[in-house]
Amino acid sequence: MDQFNYGIDTLHIADVIRLALGKKQGVLNTKALEKIRKSQQQVQQIVSENKTVYGVNTGFGILANTPISEEDTRTLQHKILQSHSVGVGDPIPAEIAKMMLITKMQALAQGYSGVQVETLQRINWHIENDIIPVVPEKGSVGASGDLAPLAHLCLPLIGLGEVYYKGARKR
Repeated sequence: MDQFNYGIDTLHIADVIRLALGKKQGVLNTKALEKIRKSQQQVQQIVSENKTVYGVNTGFGILANTPISEEDTRTLQHKILQSHSVGVGDPIPAEIAKMMLITKMQALAQGYSGVQVETLQRINWHIENDIIPVVPEKGSVGASGDLAPLAHLCLPLIGLGEVYYKGARKR
């Protein structure tokens, strides 16, 4: 089976389709893993040195100047997913949600976000095992317009939300 190197190869629509259909396997190679780990270590250093970085160890929006303790930074990330998962309406097709996972995997695998390798491995596991998040078709938070759908996309990574598995919608 052909492989696609997340974070290294250029992602074309044909790759997304082949990955979504299971005709190509997505992998994190050594070069991508090095970049991801380096970025994650930088985030850990920020937290351990008590440097103030928006959204890493501060609140968001009007709470940007509110410090978050090192012990609470993980909770912050969970709570932001929960608070932004406010989509409504019918779910988008599972195939589209799977393509969203694939493109999110590619973006995070670039090694600029500080995401943990384990998170990317979990996303890839969802893709490979066809366990696809249920994402409502309507909803937005903030100016970017994609925060609610992205929150729903990632809720299953923390054991929340719903997924499609073997054609059925499950909690």
